[in-house]
Amino acid sequence: MSTAFETLHAQAQQLSLKERAELARRMLATLEPEEDGVESAWTEEIKRRVTAIRDGQVKCISEEQMMAEIEEELA
Repeated sequence: MSTAFETLHAQAQQLSLKERAELARRMLATLEPEEDGVESAWTEEIKRRVTAIRDGQVKCISEEQMMAEIEEELA
């Protein structure tokens, strides 16, 4: 990697978790510019899923159970 990259990486490591997450989000956005309406569509989808969970329409499982089911499907 270039010296500029290594310098930026070192500086980024000094940022808070929240700042690093925002920097990552912004950098990813430069790779594939977001289409119009995508963010609002995701916001609506998140609201729909939260409502489904709160209303009992969806059964939540633990991370361990989810990973076990995925591994079983891949086997």
